[in-house]
Amino acid sequence: MSFIDTGFPGLLVYEPLVFDDSRGFFYEAYNEKIFGGAGITTRFVQDNQSRSTYGVIRGLHYQMPPFAQSKLVRTLVGAILDVVVDIRKGSPTYGKAFSIELSADNKKQLFIPAGFAHGFSVLSDAAEVLYKCDQFYSKVSEGGILYNDPALAIDWKIPPAQAIVSDKDLQNPVFASCINPFVFEG
Repeated sequence: MSFIDTGFPGLLVYEPLVFDDSRGFFYEAYNEKIFGGAGITTRFVQDNQSRSTYGVIRGLHYQMPPFAQSKLVRTLVGAILDVVVDIRKGSPTYGKAFSIELSADNKKQLFIPAGFAHGFSVLSDAAEVLYKCDQFYSKVSEGGILYNDPALAIDWKIPPAQAIVSDKDLQNPVFASCINPFVFEG
């Protein structure tokens, strides 16, 4: 089992040790001791799961303090492009995006600390995504950034004509105008 540094402070990719045999596979998706050994002492309080079809883009979302959320994201079915934007003022990666393909096949997971906007696009016919959160959802604490903000130049790997985006997400402000209380505490 290994954690891979992404170059973004606190943002880690987890590649679990998978045991394959003729019956299928087994792996530990989360183990508090193993994650703690990597410095992740987050106590998760809520699991969220979504199912989406090809072309769906969800995000970019975040929760503002005191309900800011750290997340551990994985794909149970299909494949997604998971995308985060560092919105922590003073961070060396402030305003930069990171993306990674998470799939049922590669079993990679992304640990996202509070202070990142998060979204994903569905690359397969359908995808089911599960993410653990360390804070409960609060509607009044919702924040968002427009998924196709030209300043962020995110390649969602979906042709624009095939993108399926909610009306709510289309109303998100661009990064330069988003409400952002996060400060990097490196």
